[in-house]
Amino acid sequence: MTNTALITGASRGLGLALARSLAGAGWNLVLTARGADDLERAAAELGATAIPGDVTEPAHVERLARAVPALDLLVNNASDLGVTPLPPLAGYPLEAFRVLLETNVTAPLALIQATLPALRAAGGAVVNITSDAATGAYEGWGGYGATKAALEQLSNVLSAEEPAVRVWWADPGEMNTRMLADAVGAEEAAGATDPAKVAAALHDLVRSRPASGKVSLQ
Repeated sequence: MTNTALITGASRGLGLALARSLAGAGWNLVLTARGADDLERAAAELGATAIPGDVTEPAHVERLARAVPALDLLVNNASDLGVTPLPPLAGYPLEAFRVLLETNVTAPLALIQATLPALRAAGGAVVNITSDAATGAYEGWGGYGATKAALEQLSNVLSAEEPAVRVWWADPGEMNTRMLADAVGAEEAAGATDPAKVAAALHDLVRSRPASGKVSLQ
């Protein structure tokens, strides 16, 4: 029986790298991201189903849940960095912070709620991608880090409440992605880890199915 995974933020970076890794192992994939063109190219490459859209929109969450009546793995990878250049908390625009919370915390919870019946039935797993900014006091990273800290605690409580489902909150470390380049510049980002290497570690996690908990992928 083929395993099915739903991956958000799957058009580039870690999401795309994980999709490639799982596709190579024969997984059935449903992929979503806001960039429709990049997503369609990724889906065509991998023989996956592409459902472009914004995970903050309830109608899109409903579409995704309907597309996976049987689900073994949900990967909440879609994420926003927030305001750039990264501002100190003293001047962080509050409306931008509300939007960031919606994308990085509320949307993953909405998708978890929508897919939990299928995940419970399959004894499946949830992976929430977090960050070392959730716990480290890095100047300028307060807005993004606060949302990732909230996602970590959400994951922690979910793991206690849903014993039939594995829940992992995974810190991927610094990766050479567009998001990191937006934060620190392309030159510094180029020296970070290849997302494909992190995706391989994440695939190993999914395959080995350890107990729910926080994991580092580097």
